Amino acid sequence: MSNCVIVGINWGDEGKGRMVDLLTERYDIVVRYQGGGNAGHTVINDKGKFALHLLPSGIFRSGVVNILGNGVALDPENLWKEMQEVRSKDVEITPETLKISDRASLLLPWHKDLDVLEEKRLKDKQYGSTKQGIAPFYSDKYQKKTLLVGELLYPDELEAHLQDLMEWKNLILTQVYGTEPYTMERLKAWIRDYCEPILPYICDTASFLKKAQSDGKNILFEAQLGALRDLDFGIYPYTTSSNTLAAFAPIGSGLPSARIDDVIGVVKAYSTCVGEGPFVCEMFGAEADLLREEGSEYGAKTGRPRRVGPIDLVATRYGVEAQSATQLALTKLDILSYIDKIPVCTHYLLDGKVIDGFPFPAVLDKAEPVIEYVDGWQCDISQIRRFEDLPQAAQAYVTYIEEAIHCPISFVSVGAERESIIFR
Repeated sequence: MSNCVIVGINWGDEGKGRMVDLLTERYDIVVRYQGGGNAGHTVINDKGKFALHLLPSGIFRSGVVNILGNGVALDPENLWKEMQEVRSKDVEITPETLKISDRASLLLPWHKDLDVLEEKRLKDKQYGSTKQGIAPFYSDKYQKKTLLVGELLYPDELEAHLQDLMEWKNLILTQVYGTEPYTMERLKAWIRDYCEPILPYICDTASFLKKAQSDGKNILFEAQLGALRDLDFGIYPYTTSSNTLAAFAPIGSGLPSARIDDVIGVVKAYSTCVGEGPFVCEMFGAEADLLREEGSEYGAKTGRPRRVGPIDLVATRYGVEAQSATQLALTKLDILSYIDKIPVCTHYLLDGKVIDGFPFPAVLDKAEPVIEYVDGWQCDISQIRRFEDLPQAAQAYVTYIEEAIHCPISFVSVGAERESIIFR
């Protein structure tokens, strides 16, 4: 039996989906253990190109069981639409290949409304939300004011609980934000259209995982976003509202007894960031525009242009430590092939001092990047499959990063396709 977690090292959008899709051939089960439909995992394989938001990235592998764990913000509307879209490309999704934890909480329609309303109220101080209801959802969850997915299986109890929640939420919607209240008729229609279709997939996934563990199954845990978006250890308050770290995988998956054997951290060969908040290594102008275009750096969920910059060794080292990564996957190395001299953010300058440690969030926006340059290779590397066949400058770039962040790079991605990978 082997338990492995695939996590993001930086701000998210590192390429976790392509790594999960690649490595699921070694695993029996893939579990998504946190987050919701507010970010996307882009996967390109023999079935096509997909932007997954809630479905685990193992959904394309025959024989693999995919689980949405109790730590997930379960948005049935987005999930059902995503299932239909994936099925349209001849991907089979059945209750045997997809299981939804009855202990997950439902993201309700008003959570998205509140997300939009609060960002509007904040104006120029907004957090850069994707407006998918994630922060209001997790706030309600910790106030114990959400519905558990399993309640959908008990209609009478569900309606009474939903009525209580609606009365409470309508007070906030009408008196704080001045919007229209919800009605039970509207909520019942939402349940009929989006919750009832997923009923066959709801089950006691904790018991399923316990048995899988005792049977010696190999389990892959899939995270959303990256270490710097973690609620406790990220760039607060410009974080997501859940824990994106590998340490949360046993809890959010529903298998708290799981012992993690391997943590594969995913990091891009350069830096990208969607949303607000400090981004020390950010590039601007024509240089940034070119990198953004070369890397097709637009949010998989929002379509927003990603902020871009050179690889940030300070932030990456911090992410490796926060994730307790045992090995790394370096993605999009091929994108840098057009650059003669590749910039690298090696240190920060804060209050006149050069530092190596990642600063406390409150002063992070005062930090400035210290940039050094390394030789580029300026040739196409997308067809190379052995590390020793890479140009010497590309090999040197990989080993330079590896040594600076104190973690071995075991995978080097040279393209978005499943097979465009170098194993070291």
